[in-house]
Amino acid sequence: MAKAAEYQLPTSRPHVMGILNVTPDSFSDGGRHNAVEDALAHARAMLADGADILDIGAESTRPGAAPLPLEDEWARLSPVLEPVTGLGVPISIDTYKAEIAKRACAAGAVIINDVWGLQKDPAMADTVAETGAHVVMMHNRLAADGAIDIMSDIDRFFEQSMSLATKAGIPREKQILDPGFGFGKTVDQNFIILNRFETLKKHGLPVLAGASRKRMVGAVLDVETDGRLHGSLAVHMTSLLKGALIVRAHDVRPHVDCVRMLEATFLERNPS
Repeated sequence: MAKAAEYQLPTSRPHVMGILNVTPDSFSDGGRHNAVEDALAHARAMLADGADILDIGAESTRPGAAPLPLEDEWARLSPVLEPVTGLGVPISIDTYKAEIAKRACAAGAVIINDVWGLQKDPAMADTVAETGAHVVMMHNRLAADGAIDIMSDIDRFFEQSMSLATKAGIPREKQILDPGFGFGKTVDQNFIILNRFETLKKHGLPVLAGASRKRMVGAVLDVETDGRLHGSLAVHMTSLLKGALIVRAHDVRPHVDCVRMLEATFLERNPS
């Protein structure tokens, strides 16, 4: 846990978070990296491609996926954690379960990526505070509702998540927001979020964008998941220009190249 407490996410430049799914049923790459050797090889490849952070998930969060029992999630995650943390890169754990977060931080993780923004497991906020980890608090809904004002809904959700984090003692500098592209939203709502992404900065916290290979890309380009790289890049680069600090991606090298081009063109020359 000391490792999580000591880690501080740099905020002076954009970051690419590489996705490492150790699941048999993720929507995009389920089953490809659930063997330890395959997961470690993929982690090394993403690091070679320039990933700043690796985000490991052991439970699929695709629409319609069945909840995974805690011990089953840990059985998938634990064999991968030690060898991947040994690579020396900051490790994020994609989980909404407090016990998984606690065990993962004890094994070297420094970020908890909670797709329910501390609002699913009542013990999560206190657990993150105890570990000293950073936390990504993602907006989510049980079901999409095209009639709601999605930006207002996100604001209310974030205020609740930030309140839970602060009451538990998670420092502001360790809180990160994620509007949750594709989670409980219509396709149109995803693009409303992208169009108004800069307004999320009003909360005063770093923001993560994660649209990699998602349905919002496929809906526009009419392509399956493996053909969504270019659309994912467009969404993520737009998000960065509108204030995102982190982009979460399956395809690391193209994202790293695009981030470097943005830095060279805009971000370093116009940091305001």
